[in-house]
Amino acid sequence: VGNLAFTATQTDVEQAFSSYGEIDEVRLITDRDTGRSRGFAFVTFSIQLDAESALEMNGKTLDGRNLIVNIAKEKTTGAGGAGRGGRRY
Repeated sequence: VGNLAFTATQTDVEQAFSSYGEIDEVRLITDRDTGRSRGFAFVTFSIQLDAESALEMNGKTLDGRNLIVNIAKEKTTGAGGAGRGGRRY
């Protein structure tokens, strides 16, 4: 879920999406230095079909901002990602 207000809380996001099904987790992404919200979150539903239904929230307003909602892509593992193909330490 993107384009969240920086003041949005995990509870706000959970309440906005709970009508689509059982939520396992809401992870609000924050800046590791300041602790401030970065304006996006991951919402994990118990059932895939519920997550797909929650796509209806795309473009809807929460705290005065139009949400961007999509299905997250799974992270791929493998080499690279630390520049020049090396490992990150």
